[in-house]
Amino acid sequence: MEILFYRYNSICEPDILQTFKDFGVTVHVEDMEIYDKSVTPRQCAEKVAQHILSHTLAFVFSINFFPAVSYTCERLRVPYVCWSVDAPVPELFSNALKNSYNRIFLFDRAQYDFFSPINPSCIHYLPLATNVKRWEQAVLAMTDEDYETYSADVSFVGSLYTEKCRYDKLLQMPETSISLYTQGFVDGLIESQLKIYGCNLIPDNLTDRVIREIAAADPGFYKGEDTYGDTDRYLVAHQYIGMKLAAVERERILNRLARHFNVTLYTRSDVTALPDVHCRGGVSTLTEMPKVFQASKINLNMTIRPIETGLSLRVWDILGCGGFLLTNYQSEIPDFFEIGKDLETYESMEELEQKIQYYLTHEEERVEIAINGYEKVARHHTYEIRLAQMLKVLTNTQRQT
Repeated sequence: MEILFYRYNSICEPDILQTFKDFGVTVHVEDMEIYDKSVTPRQCAEKVAQHILSHTLAFVFSINFFPAVSYTCERLRVPYVCWSVDAPVPELFSNALKNSYNRIFLFDRAQYDFFSPINPSCIHYLPLATNVKRWEQAVLAMTDEDYETYSADVSFVGSLYTEKCRYDKLLQMPETSISLYTQGFVDGLIESQLKIYGCNLIPDNLTDRVIREIAAADPGFYKGEDTYGDTDRYLVAHQYIGMKLAAVERERILNRLARHFNVTLYTRSDVTALPDVHCRGGVSTLTEMPKVFQASKINLNMTIRPIETGLSLRVWDILGCGGFLLTNYQSEIPDFFEIGKDLETYESMEELEQKIQYYLTHEEERVEIAINGYEKVARHHTYEIRLAQMLKVLTNTQRQT
């Protein structure tokens, strides 16, 4: 079997690429978008077409959805397989989503429920996974010095989203067109959402006025000409207010926890608003991050709200490294893990603080949960298992067509 892997440098691409190769698949790689972020849809289509015409491909694969790839595969009658790992993905609003040669896999069930009616036979649900073999190598190679360097009571690895918050950038414009009414409305929505886990209040509670103002204020607002519906509500809720919410939530939680616990943060974001947090800069995903997860007593995860029900990649990777995970509750967690046995969750600031206090003083329970979580992902949630599930769906779909 031969496939084309269209890459843009997602952090999970190397693991998936290697898994395909381990399956005996011949993988051709097109990686021009890794080195040139100005690649146009036409250039993308031309490159993909060249590969399809030069090889007998079973399918073209990518992480996240590229409309230009989808249209090219539709025209040349080659299946296009993509697996979403992010939210939101504005490109899913392209009319290309309706193409019959699509084989789209979405990791968040709410995302799947939202988009699957557009092309029911070609859109599937598939949760994310992790590369246990890679993490085992990194963890087993750790020295006493590594454990000392990366040890922490509570650690968090990730962006603060301040640099990714487009809403804040709009407010900082010299003459912003976002009214005080809309600013107050957004602030109120954020404060309400911060109190609730497992349910996204924002999309259904946005008014037309708020949507119009935010969309009009940003010259770079996503206005795809090739879309099948009104994308403004979805994008304002997830890409603007959702990212602002993530920035507020992460800053607020880290500051509050730092008043009572030793909190270590690994990030490349601006940390000037976190005076009591031990900020240590960014870490390499493949070499340093697993050491943090393994050496920390408690690994904190805060899922951004645009991921409404699903489990982010960070959840799988912490568990795959044998780390103890304390994460915000997501409605899909019980589908895969037993809370209190494989990992721990929180649904309020008070519960988060209580569980940190408890597990810092109950080491045996903490270690047992970390081991259980690791064993669960090693048995059921590796890339080998997930891609085998994907290939089974592709085979069944092919038989039906």
